[in-house]
Amino acid sequence: MSAVPPSSFFVLPRSKKLLGVAGFLGLALVLFYPFASSDSAAQGGVVTTAHGGVPARAALARPNEPLLPIQPNIDLNPAKVALGRQLFHDPRLSRDNSVSCASCHDLSRGGMDRRVRSLGVGQREGVINAPTVLNAALNFRQFWDGRSPSLEDQVAGPIHNPLEMDSSWAEVIAKLRQDARLESQFIALYKAPPAPALVQDAIAEFERSLLTPSRMDRWLTGDDAALSERELAGYALFKRHGCTACHQGANVGGNLFQRFGVMQDYFAGKPAISAADLGRYNVTGREEDRHVFKVPSLRNVARTAPYFHDGSAATLEEAVSQMGRFQLGVELPKQDVQLIVAFLHALSGEVPSP
Repeated sequence: MSAVPPSSFFVLPRSKKLLGVAGFLGLALVLFYPFASSDSAAQGGVVTTAHGGVPARAALARPNEPLLPIQPNIDLNPAKVALGRQLFHDPRLSRDNSVSCASCHDLSRGGMDRRVRSLGVGQREGVINAPTVLNAALNFRQFWDGRSPSLEDQVAGPIHNPLEMDSSWAEVIAKLRQDARLESQFIALYKAPPAPALVQDAIAEFERSLLTPSRMDRWLTGDDAALSERELAGYALFKRHGCTACHQGANVGGNLFQRFGVMQDYFAGKPAISAADLGRYNVTGREEDRHVFKVPSLRNVARTAPYFHDGSAATLEEAVSQMGRFQLGVELPKQDVQLIVAFLHALSGEVPSP
């Protein structure tokens, strides 16, 4: 089967008619999910690396589940990972040496900064909530609007953004080449001094190491004691309400686009619509992509408040309730919200040690 064009891939139609909402979205999952495009991180029960690594069959003890366990990335180059980690934490990537990748993507805070909008050079406020960098290697596109096809391509965005690092490759490379020790690392690894493509390659390799298996992964591979009764009840509700129509696979999301406000217009009550609210429309210019975003991963979601592209939901409970209202067309009972939140906590994993 040929890949579906990414500008329209996996976007369910806006509709006010409920099929039984779980049935409507469950049907969408059954129809669409197995036919992921070739760069999707999870395809038909086979977990692959997002950069085209060798597929690895998941050790599934529960093969009919919509979620897949994370597979270790065995293709990583340790030297590139180490160099990428240095660069990820290096503020010289910014114009005034004040901001690094880790400034907005703090690994100790779930891979983001827990702000509604991040602060860049000169304390300039960004326009959108910073997504987590953890498990980003499992995303089929990068950024909320999916404008970057790879982790390598994504690296350049913040460096050139005037609200973030406000720099250029010429400035960055000039500074890095003044560091004799760092230059020797590049030459030893790449047989060449620092260059844009090499910086991108190293940082992307480091980011591919940031996979965070959780207790849910242990349960998926057969450990019955990994989840509590409340978490299992929450997972059952997560599936029953249709959440897995968009949040499935190895990354519990991150592998499709979806309109924010499938069943109810999320933006109707906003005093003003910002450019960031337009989502995928900013990339394609197509009306059907207005307010369409890459579905975020729910891994580590308990640690990454505030939620949504605009950071409007301060708590996980609020986010779950709003997802029920705007995406599923239902007012979720308080008990259901609490149980689903309990399940979502089971998706938290630890950042790998250096």
